Amino acid sequence: MGGGNQEAVKQLQTLMENVDDEQLKNTFQIMHQGYQTETLIRFLKARDWSVAKAHKMLIDCLNWRVENEIDNVLRKPIPTDLYKAIRDSQLIGMSGYSKEDLPVIAVGVGLSTYDKASDKYYIQSHIQLNEYRDRVILPTATRKHGRYIGTCVKVLDMSGLKFSALNQLRLLTAISTIDDLNYPEKTDTYYIVNAPYVFSACWKVVKPLLQERTRRKIQVLQGCGKEELLRVMDYESLPHFCRKEDSKSSKHHASGNSENCFSFNHAFHQQLYNHIKQQAIIMESISPIRQGSFCVDIPEPDPDDAKIAKTIENEFHKLENQKNGFTNSLTGLTVNGH
Repeated sequence: MGGGNQEAVKQLQTLMENVDDEQLKNTFQIMHQGYQTETLIRFLKARDWSVAKAHKMLIDCLNWRVENEIDNVLRKPIPTDLYKAIRDSQLIGMSGYSKEDLPVIAVGVGLSTYDKASDKYYIQSHIQLNEYRDRVILPTATRKHGRYIGTCVKVLDMSGLKFSALNQLRLLTAISTIDDLNYPEKTDTYYIVNAPYVFSACWKVVKPLLQERTRRKIQVLQGCGKEELLRVMDYESLPHFCRKEDSKSSKHHASGNSENCFSFNHAFHQQLYNHIKQQAIIMESISPIRQGSFCVDIPEPDPDDAKIAKTIENEFHKLENQKNGFTNSLTGLTVNGH
């Protein structure tokens, strides 16, 4: 870190020391988990080392946490049957660790349907995953290896991606906005695998819109990416959809498969769900938890992110129209052939 960046960290640290609101100070402690400097650096990176912009972003984040009671989200279990349904339709899990000891997060982008629960439960589940990662997984890895570990790697399975994904764009944009504004710089590298034509076509138009910092993090791999991923993680940590060339996708996600990190029965989700239930019991013994569903205010997306979402939507529509036109042409040929 250069001298200018060190000075930026000091300036932001001074600004945060001047925060006198107790709720903001408390949630900041929960958020940084004892690694304040590393947290400040994340927000500075997200705002290209502008102290003023990073300070605003961080204060907005802390206010969002207080207003939406994010500190208590790991004490609010989703009912078991509903949580199982979410795990079958919001495909995400942790398959292991990289050779650099970073958690490996697997995401079934193409086959996630988000149709088994209302949006608020998918958002609640996503935030719980984020908070569990930041409060349990990463601090545990840091203590185990004796050095700070604050990021993860993500393997995104695009198999099954269809034009119908447009129906999920609003929810996915909301989740992405929450991550961008409140959990910045938590992913070291994104590995894209099993990319169909739909993704490749969208990637061509979206890639130029991304900041260089983000573009450098994204690697589109051939096929299931097994060979390339084995350079950064052991076989045991490969997501199930990357283990064989003939198991191209995350569609084999039977809920009883303990090898499938998307499954409710996988060790990661069992540990996460049991942690939430235990925290709820502890909290209930101290003071009753306010009943009712967990609803979160969705921050306004960054204009650049909104532009990217609109570009994806337009490209999907364009590709769908091309497909329909091609299908109609084939139909006409068939009819004329008879």
